[in-house]
Amino acid sequence: MGRPREFDVDRALDCAIEVFWRKGYEGTSISDLTEAMGISPPSLYAAFGNKEALFRKALYRYVESRAEHWREALHAPTARAMVERLLHGSADFLTTKSNPPGCLFVRSTMACHEAAGEIRCEMGARGAAGEVPLCERLERAKAEGELPADFDAADYARYIVTVMEGMTVRAAEGASRTDLHRIADLALKTWPA
Repeated sequence: MGRPREFDVDRALDCAIEVFWRKGYEGTSISDLTEAMGISPPSLYAAFGNKEALFRKALYRYVESRAEHWREALHAPTARAMVERLLHGSADFLTTKSNPPGCLFVRSTMACHEAAGEIRCEMGARGAAGEVPLCERLERAKAEGELPADFDAADYARYIVTVMEGMTVRAAEGASRTDLHRIADLALKTWPA
């Protein structure tokens, strides 16, 4: 029987999230992770498997613990209110002082080269999956008459996600919360009248 773990797995995952968020998947080394998590490499491997498995667990925890503005937006009373909450909620989230700037997903995807093919594919799939509930809500709004019959929900969902990804890049480059709210307001001007 092995020795019991001497560290808090959730706290260690939170530390791993911070490192991956700042450095991206490929820019993060095992020594970066073990130093931030306060554990030895054998403990990391015993608890999480390899770096790729740890990254996947960190992504899951990130979505569960940091995507509240997405969940709130999807419950907005109208599709327009949903898009407004997504854009402005993203502006706030991306510039929260207690977080690294930007978004873990976008930063990791941008810094992930072809050598990390499986991770790159997974990041792309997760990004595309983020469009699905947005598109579904827009389709429902179209069926209910909130949007015109010829409105392309898939294209608009893709557009909004692309704007949010751009906001992430801008935040990582140092854009202020005010700057990102201006971008959100401009994107909202594309809402069909």
